[in-house]
Amino acid sequence: MFGNGDKKSGKIDTLIGRNTKLEGKIEAKGTIRLDGELSGDLYVEGSVIIGKKGIVKGNIYCNSIYVAGTIEGNIDCKEQLRLTNTSKLLGDIKVKTFIVDENATFEGKCQMQEMNQSPKNEKTQDNKSEKLKDNIKGA
Repeated sequence: MFGNGDKKSGKIDTLIGRNTKLEGKIEAKGTIRLDGELSGDLYVEGSVIIGKKGIVKGNIYCNSIYVAGTIEGNIDCKEQLRLTNTSKLLGDIKVKTFIVDENATFEGKCQMQEMNQSPKNEKTQDNKSEKLKDNIKGA
């Protein structure tokens, strides 16, 4: 998500500056960085970056999100959610990968999305589960 590719290119498709206040729903593709304030929902086919001064009062739907500011709402994220040490998240999340830095604030429920498993991995997991059950019965 925010690995080498994004840092090298530094490509931000949409920037909402620090002195900007928006109200309503925003739909975007690519990467959006919000340093201002948004009252409304954010739908992004790509990555979201909430800067230290950024504030979102609404729900966010995206592929990946990096939060250094404040969010009051729910997040539905297909890939990775990262909360930095300056972030504050008040709301429920649905995410595949969740990273929380020390001193970050998170108040809400977390639902982890399952990783896609290949049929071969599922069979291996089922075999391991059966062996564990057998071992427990035998104990």
